[in-house]
Amino acid sequence: MAPVRPARLPDGRPWPRIRVLTPAGTVTPEAAASLAHQDYPERDHEPYTAATLPGLIAAAGADAFLLLDGGDMLAPGALASLALEAALTGADAVAGLRVLYADRVLGLDVPSLAGAAEGIGGEVLFSPRALAALRCEGDRPNLSAVWAGLPQSARRRIGRPVLLRRGDAPLCGQGLSIVSVTGTGTVGGAGVAHRRLSEALALAHHTVAEAVLSDRPAGAEWTDTFPAAEARIASLAPDFVLVGNVHGATRSLDVVGRLAAAHPAALVLHDLFALTGRCAHPRDCTRAETGCDAACPTPDEYPQLAPRRIAGMHRRKRAVLAGGSGPLLLANSDWTRRRAEALAPAGAVTRPVSLAFPTGIFRPGDRATLRRRLGLPAGDVLILISSVIVDGPDKGFADLRDALQTVAGPGIGVVAIGRLDDPGKLGIDNLFAPGLIGSEEDLAAWYGACDLHVTASRHETLGQTPIEAGLCGVPTLAYRTSGLTSAVIDGVSGRLVAMRPGALAEALAALVGDPAARAALGAFARIALESRFSPAASALSLDAVLRERGLIADEAGRTSFAAALLGHFPFAAQRVRGADGTVQAPSSPLVRRLRRTKQAVLGRRMPLLVRRCLYLASALRRRAQ
Repeated sequence: MAPVRPARLPDGRPWPRIRVLTPAGTVTPEAAASLAHQDYPERDHEPYTAATLPGLIAAAGADAFLLLDGGDMLAPGALASLALEAALTGADAVAGLRVLYADRVLGLDVPSLAGAAEGIGGEVLFSPRALAALRCEGDRPNLSAVWAGLPQSARRRIGRPVLLRRGDAPLCGQGLSIVSVTGTGTVGGAGVAHRRLSEALALAHHTVAEAVLSDRPAGAEWTDTFPAAEARIASLAPDFVLVGNVHGATRSLDVVGRLAAAHPAALVLHDLFALTGRCAHPRDCTRAETGCDAACPTPDEYPQLAPRRIAGMHRRKRAVLAGGSGPLLLANSDWTRRRAEALAPAGAVTRPVSLAFPTGIFRPGDRATLRRRLGLPAGDVLILISSVIVDGPDKGFADLRDALQTVAGPGIGVVAIGRLDDPGKLGIDNLFAPGLIGSEEDLAAWYGACDLHVTASRHETLGQTPIEAGLCGVPTLAYRTSGLTSAVIDGVSGRLVAMRPGALAEALAALVGDPAARAALGAFARIALESRFSPAASALSLDAVLRERGLIADEAGRTSFAAALLGHFPFAAQRVRGADGTVQAPSSPLVRRLRRTKQAVLGRRMPLLVRRCLYLASALRRRAQ
């Protein structure tokens, strides 16, 4: 159930008035019905001929135009998605995905940014300024020339279907052979993100094989070579290698350097580990800018490394990144790209990438139904907090607890998803703590049952939970910092506040007391985030990387996708099911008690002696097998 579209744009302006133009006498009943069901009252519909078209475009009263062939149908929500992206970016042309079908879905495509693409029509929303140069060839307007004639800065593409056209399958060209490499697999936040990138590449007609470096995380601090995994990757002779989240298997980038020397490769910055001596997030430490060394303030925190090795490891990493055959660095947010460019050695190249999210799984549902199913109170305002480790050192737990306690009371509940060994630390009576949820379908249900998501995290390269929540129609409140400034579109999919004492609590209280604001932000969140973080949007960002590297011809035409892509959107007749096993299995009560005891004594530190003992135990177990 999609949230009700707000009456005005996020900044208070009216929605753009869209004039839909169709060739006179050609509109089918199905096409007319698809237009009528758009939930976009700010539209009008006019038939045109080659003679009347210039006057219709020049006439007052329209802010944007959609030229729709008579037999084409609009996908649900197409006009709102195109219009919101145009309003947020100021683009003169916004293109969405075209679905080609016969007796079944044949494929999807979108116009290339490289030049003209034949057959452009109702998948592109144009501004009046863009259509000032429109010319007709016979009875047909040449929209392809208009698209190609605009500068790239004036064009945008969104990663969701907007048009359904009966026709032939799109040309897919020759896909690449790609190996997706992770340190220990695709469980946990970064692992899930990397798996979703691989799936997006597969939907863009590439053949993707998975490679895991190691199943021995206890040995990561002392392991730099992976003979079996490296031999398998070499045997596949890939055209491209996509690497990410390796620090569970190794504390160096040596293996990344070897892979990049043999094949075109990119390293996804799911965190900043590649740019420091050992840590994933430098927080307020500035040593990564001058050279990490034995004075590292957190050598016993994951990913741990003996202090005496940190300086040398930092130099080794920089040597890999600076080499002529070093990997391309892929940044998943504007902030991450800026940090990478500041911390990486001269010669390293950084490019943007959009993470992929299963937009057909994380979708709005009927909140009352979801609450009955999950045993949640029907009338309470439910605040969601979510992380693999809720009280992790980078999640701002103290600020989060203080903000939640400020609004705690009758009618206010908190849902805490993730590992929380001691729920009493939150100090909240009306607390629902289902723990770690390894099913994407179940996780989406918990998100959709809540009213508001809040995080106090300060260190995120992007922040996946705000996007997952927003896709479910739940806005996010967060600090204006790090990659969260990309994950939360301020005033659109949530609100960002300054990192000062009390700011989070004040904003939380305001949103708890303003259901209309929550509803509007949740509706905008679904529209905007589906357009920007779908598997198609991610594949388009990766396509730009592959074209720049010369692995795909940078030519005019269309970028195409497999028919299975449609199943990643909620309006598909057959939706793709969500993944299971996305997080580690919940710990037993005994393990949780031991972990709490260890944290009471040592905090989250793992001293070198303990690490060596664990490594030795792991080696002995392997030898005994």
